[in-house]
Amino acid sequence: MPSVYIKTYGCQMNVRDSEAVAAQLLARGYTLAPSEDQADIVLLNTCSVRDHAEQTALNKMRALAADFRRSGREVVLGFLGCMAQSRGEELLRQLPGVDLVIGTQKLHRTAEYLDDLLRGRRTRVVDTAPEPGSESAIREHLPAGDGSGPVTAYVSIMQGCNQHCTFCIVPQTRGPERSRSIRDIVTECRELAARGVKEITLLGQIVTSYGRRPGPDGRPGWLAPDEPWPVPEPESAPKRSPFVRLLEAVHEIEGIERIRFTAPHPKGYGEDLIEAYGRLPKLVESAHLPVQSGSNRILKLMRRGYTRERFLEIVSRLRAVQPGIGISTDIIVGFPGETEEDFQQTLELCREVEFDNVFLFKYSPRRNTPAATMPGALPEEVIEERHARALELINSIARRRYAAMVGRTVQILVEGPSKKNPHRMMGRTRCNKIVVFDGSPRHRGQLLDIRIVRAGNYTLYGDPAIVGFDSGAPVSASSPAGPEPAGVPAG
Repeated sequence: MPSVYIKTYGCQMNVRDSEAVAAQLLARGYTLAPSEDQADIVLLNTCSVRDHAEQTALNKMRALAADFRRSGREVVLGFLGCMAQSRGEELLRQLPGVDLVIGTQKLHRTAEYLDDLLRGRRTRVVDTAPEPGSESAIREHLPAGDGSGPVTAYVSIMQGCNQHCTFCIVPQTRGPERSRSIRDIVTECRELAARGVKEITLLGQIVTSYGRRPGPDGRPGWLAPDEPWPVPEPESAPKRSPFVRLLEAVHEIEGIERIRFTAPHPKGYGEDLIEAYGRLPKLVESAHLPVQSGSNRILKLMRRGYTRERFLEIVSRLRAVQPGIGISTDIIVGFPGETEEDFQQTLELCREVEFDNVFLFKYSPRRNTPAATMPGALPEEVIEERHARALELINSIARRRYAAMVGRTVQILVEGPSKKNPHRMMGRTRCNKIVVFDGSPRHRGQLLDIRIVRAGNYTLYGDPAIVGFDSGAPVSASSPAGPEPAGVPAG
């Protein structure tokens, strides 16, 4: 069977989609190539959130087509994902060497379409049509090549977005919100736990909106079609959002040690979710809260649905429940009409919150979004200058917070070899900080207490805090670390 190479751009949703497509292809008898040079099929899973991401994928495909043309090799080339969804057949006109364009709701049909192309039943394929039930079609996971399962796994719980922020193309590329049932998600998580997965990350465009949109039959989106409704509950039972119900259900799965989720929206942080951080031990002390701007005027133009004051209130309440919680965010600089005063309010918000990590973006107009035609577009040099100033502040805050970890002992889940130095091992703290240490592959999948001895740029370095630890000998998993003191950045 042919070999396939998949290159992924963009968010964790795309990473998860690529993994599922690869697993489906393996089940059909395809093999996965280690590089594009050794592949019979090359697929680019694309992102449309920023123009830079689209241009990167387009330039990559042009280069691939030219290289294969010069070498005389016949290779099937295809686009998957968000850019494929938004541009569709246009990609075939722009790039004559492309054979396949598959949108976000048809990824599970990739193997079927490749079979058609390879057997001559079709010459080129474009499919970006919506498909009911596609939210439940991405559930396969890659098997481990060495016989041992992965330590962490992404689980897609929904597709689509109803928020319609003025800068964002995602509602167009991913469609409206559609949720899987809690029962279906729990079944997938149980299967992963049986394969040795210790940490689950629940994924959605706005993951905290899970289950809020009714299903096609008007029943709650978190119920399977054959489950009874209404579900009887005691009148005294606290009101819980569908997302918190899901967290509780995954929390009960034996073998799962940690639960994360991304990406939420600040409007989804109700009292029940904040309270869950204090009562669900497997829900790690980590929150990604995309603020986008510190200016109420810009937030309104972005159509974000909250104010600066509301965002700060959420952060304060989270830190009251978990004083050492790690908080990260997304920020856009250079939004149309952003003044120097607006920008200063964003910088001040960063100083006040002291984020552990910030994903900082330069505004990029996306076609068919309201912001693309808003007045007050900023010159590129202004955006670049503000981006540089914000980055300097963000990095200085992070350096201080990471340096404060030196001398501390934190708990990590060992994921495997470090990407930059395969001779060392790495894991993540409960607050989502990367820790690199001298260890052995046999420690993979274990919870270890690590003493931090040095802080780098968004990476911590440590020694196992275990008497008699031998980097080549097995150790028992340690017990979860206790609560951290208030005002100190947690692991």
